[in-house]
Amino acid sequence: MPAKRSWWRRGFELTRNLMALLGVFTTVYVVGLTLIIFWQAERDEAQPVDAIVVLGTAQYNGRPSAVLRARLDHAINLYSQGVAPVLVTTGGAGRDPRFTEGGVGRAYAISRGVPAEAILSEEDGASSWESLQNVAALLQAHGWRRIVLVSDPFHMTRLKLMALDLGLEPSASPTRTSPISRRPATEMFYVLREVAGVTVFGLTQAAANIL
Repeated sequence: MPAKRSWWRRGFELTRNLMALLGVFTTVYVVGLTLIIFWQAERDEAQPVDAIVVLGTAQYNGRPSAVLRARLDHAINLYSQGVAPVLVTTGGAGRDPRFTEGGVGRAYAISRGVPAEAILSEEDGASSWESLQNVAALLQAHGWRRIVLVSDPFHMTRLKLMALDLGLEPSASPTRTSPISRRPATEMFYVLREVAGVTVFGLTQAAANIL
């Protein structure tokens, strides 16, 4: 009986130590990735490229939400500065089947003076990954790869990883006027959500490569 108890105790201590190491690794990983997301969020990498790609988000009855409008305004400003000759709006229908985020973004950009012929719209993506997959196909059909991604600051790390995985050459230019950035608690929530999103994306792509 004492020998069995000793074996059980050693097994318990080993498990406890492994769990402690896992906890330390997880903490270091989460903190490290959070810092990377914040670091990327502060960078504006706008430079001459083939196209400016603005990521869609909520629209209401055919009008861009405040967050989407902030993204579009920044992308339109980059277009006006000559960063790229083409603006790409993205996003599917979401909860409102009458309008798509990409279509609303296109209409808004036209209303702000961007020529219709200078806008491509991706209107089928139900997620950032789906939208970027569709955008990659659109751009590659024209022989374009260099893009500037426009979204909220917290979003940029994951978007760049996705674009790189799709064979694009991305740089990031986050909007600074999104309502999300004015609310630190809300922004932190989105940053932590991005930690999870980057992790899931990485694991998914690793599994796909293995299989």
